[in-house]
Amino acid sequence: MAVPSLRASIEFAMHKSLSNPGLSKTLGSVLFAIILASNLVSMSHWTEERGVNDDFCYLRQAHLFQRFGLGGLDTSLAKDDDGYVATKLSRLPGYAEAKIPPCHTFLPASDKYVIQYPPGTGFLLALFPSGHQVVPLFALSTIIIFAFANAALWLARSRVVITSSIIFGSLAIYMMINPTKASYSMAPTMVACAVAGLLTAILLGNGNRQRISLAVGLGLSLGVAVNFRLPNLFLAAGYAVYFLVSFLQRRDTNSLLRGLAFGLMFAVGLAPTLASNAINAGSVLSTTYSSGDAVSPDIDFEVVKSYLTDLQFVLIAIAVAWTAWIWRRVDRDIGLLIGANLLANVLFFATHPIFTPYYTIPIAALSLWTLLFATVISPQRRPQPVADATPS
Repeated sequence: MAVPSLRASIEFAMHKSLSNPGLSKTLGSVLFAIILASNLVSMSHWTEERGVNDDFCYLRQAHLFQRFGLGGLDTSLAKDDDGYVATKLSRLPGYAEAKIPPCHTFLPASDKYVIQYPPGTGFLLALFPSGHQVVPLFALSTIIIFAFANAALWLARSRVVITSSIIFGSLAIYMMINPTKASYSMAPTMVACAVAGLLTAILLGNGNRQRISLAVGLGLSLGVAVNFRLPNLFLAAGYAVYFLVSFLQRRDTNSLLRGLAFGLMFAVGLAPTLASNAINAGSVLSTTYSSGDAVSPDIDFEVVKSYLTDLQFVLIAIAVAWTAWIWRRVDRDIGLLIGANLLANVLFFATHPIFTPYYTIPIAALSLWTLLFATVISPQRRPQPVADATPS
């Protein structure tokens, strides 16, 4: 008997897996595990001294939390009495003789130089031993994303959805290396997006729309995300639109309470950033960012072109197409929420004068996680506008 060719063997294995959902899911989980293992091996070789300005600020924030506890919210340079800043600056290109560290701004209201970033990323880094903080944070975040990918895969029921879960799960795990590695704030942001995506799909699932507890968890998860990256504030834009439309259409107590619960817990979640603003900028509503970042919206065609030629555009385009399908075939409420969210975030970054290869990754991740879980949880539902939704 002739030995079958490698191509024939692969085609036979693919046919068997597609005809056996259980086998497909098992192979998908194995693929996830392989990507996870590859990521963890790669991460184990990372260094915290890669000469990136932003890294310095996140690690300095972590250092302050380790020294002063919650007093680390105060990021004044005057608190650097142990030579940490000078030591770190000596390892940054071009900053050996600098008096003012990168990503620090002078705020007249508080009369001090402070870190411009919100405190969440530094707080998480502070949970790990000094000098070994970045790798554990990214490794733990990647393992959590691995768990969410498997959850979506094993919830999937049809061949198409199983295949989609495998493709997106593989991409989500791989993205914890690139482009997430570009900023320490991105690893926890990706986890927050996965959590919010699952909660959103459950909240808008059959029989769950009136559950205030889900609105509480959703508001808290999105509020916490703001502590990692301030632009994550816009991740809640579509939710605000959804809860407002829901109340205006129904005019009932439950819709009002759900919206209020979401808003209240969102504020609770971002409370550390508000406290940081009050301490460092003199007011909870004042920003610690420099004038170079806190600018009025403006259209820069070079910035727009950069997004159009970047991987981020592909992810956003997929999210838009999937949202249109969800709107027509599954649920209009989910389509409204995700569509409004995509529009608000894309408009913000398209009119922001700075392009970075990971700026729109959070909204793409949140949208795609929500779409994936909505598809695997409720694949057979019919379009149902907010006004016609029936309380459970």
